Amino acid sequence: MKDELNLFQEKIGYFFNDISLLKTALTHSSYVNENRMHHYESNERLEFLGDAVLDLVIGEFLYLKYPKESEGYLSKLRSECVNEHLLFAISKQIGIGSLIYFGRGEIKNGGRFRESTSADAIEALIGAIYLDSSFEVCEKFVLRLFDSYINVDDIKNISRDYKTEFQEMIQKSGKTCKYEIIGEEGPDNDKTFYCQLVLDGKVVGKGQGKTKKKATQMAAKSAVNALEESKNV
Repeated sequence: MKDELNLFQEKIGYFFNDISLLKTALTHSSYVNENRMHHYESNERLEFLGDAVLDLVIGEFLYLKYPKESEGYLSKLRSECVNEHLLFAISKQIGIGSLIYFGRGEIKNGGRFRESTSADAIEALIGAIYLDSSFEVCEKFVLRLFDSYINVDDIKNISRDYKTEFQEMIQKSGKTCKYEIIGEEGPDNDKTFYCQLVLDGKVVGKGQGKTKKKATQMAAKSAVNALEESKNV
């Protein structure tokens, strides 16, 4: 495990002064329970701290990037930038899931594949780095970790409601649309849903997501993009 932790630190670009903080960030409550450890030895306290640090870092980033936006809009944008799905995507990117210490029972129940578990570990990691270094160092780490997700020209698209946009685009046409879940794959704790958007019998958009709601949004997004592109031709 020591070699794996060294490789992990190299991958994330941060080496801990106190390696015990990293180990705690990777310790799930099920491991603590099965090994008769104290409850505070799990990563839950670090997760609590990391969540607060993450909100502050991303909040400041958005505040400075969009100086004329309202508080309500910035709050909505932050919640879209820092959500379980995005944290899970980052967790897969850095490979933190395979390093988490689980109890045997949790592993049997599919805990290693739960989005929430890996997302929590990312927040715990952020909390651990904050305690191990300083806010400035942790802030740079977070922004580097989230760079490809928030530091883009069309960041506002993150919070777009494509289903509503598509409905508004077609409402004058009198046409009707419906969303159809056409398939799903994966275990119950890690499913991917596939959806198609049908407009008057014609498929105009397709999408996929970890929830049916996300899949329908992605189908609407593809339809909206197609309509916008056709107007620019």
